Amino acid sequence: MDSGRFVAIVYPDADAFHLRVCCDFMNWIFIIDDWMEYGVVDAQEARESCISALRDPTNFDTEQLGAKMCKSFFSRFRETAGPGCTARFIHASELFFAAVAKQVDDRAKGNMYGLQSYIALRRDVAAVKLCFAIIEFAAGIDLPDEVMSHPVVKALEDATNDYVAWNDDILSYNKEQSRGNEHWENVVAVLMHDRGLDLQGAMDYAGQMCKDAIRCFEFNRAILPSWGEEVDKQVAIYVEGLQNWMIGSLNWHFDSARYFGKHGHAVKRDRIVKLLPKRPL
Repeated sequence: MDSGRFVAIVYPDADAFHLRVCCDFMNWIFIIDDWMEYGVVDAQEARESCISALRDPTNFDTEQLGAKMCKSFFSRFRETAGPGCTARFIHASELFFAAVAKQVDDRAKGNMYGLQSYIALRRDVAAVKLCFAIIEFAAGIDLPDEVMSHPVVKALEDATNDYVAWNDDILSYNKEQSRGNEHWENVVAVLMHDRGLDLQGAMDYAGQMCKDAIRCFEFNRAILPSWGEEVDKQVAIYVEGLQNWMIGSLNWHFDSARYFGKHGHAVKRDRIVKLLPKRPL
């Protein structure tokens, strides 16, 4: 998936040490997510071992490969990360594992999502909140809790999370519909089911959700309060990091072969995607 290029795009100012940790984290999150989704590892067991590794990467011992990967990148993460940033990463990881376990269970039981329930789940299952903590790590900042808990900062994070998720869902829909998993993994399919839309109507609706997320981000960026000159400088770095994620993740999808193979630039230019045939179950 060319994770090195991806992290260089979304964390463009990271030095070599921090960039390597970011890259190892990105490899881990994609691998552990796929393993849980496809039943290679049990989601609950993965959660317990990985969270234990995050809480004590030095002393926790395990034979599980996913947790070993955690120990490797997070022991290096903690060399420079501040206590607030570290705690936020671990908390976001707990939310991610819980959301993936719910998604796997819902798919097994055939439980369908309404739009609002999917939005709430997607904000955790996409693991973007972990990536927000990595913004602080890569930049060498550790924002105070009073900043990170402020409603305006939370709104900026939600808007970024939503924009990244809805772009990913639009671009990944073709691949996911061919596998038959789209009802549990994709806002386009959720919109078709929940709002009674056809495919193009759902795509247009999801596109409007992207525009709404941008408007929400811009509105809240304009009303950011001040916490003093020094903290404000760090907040500006963090907000720029959110913006890097919004535009960087979008462009990377077209440059990589993840969803469109060699045709990413043609899709970006023409805005046309030919649906893949359904794979046999």
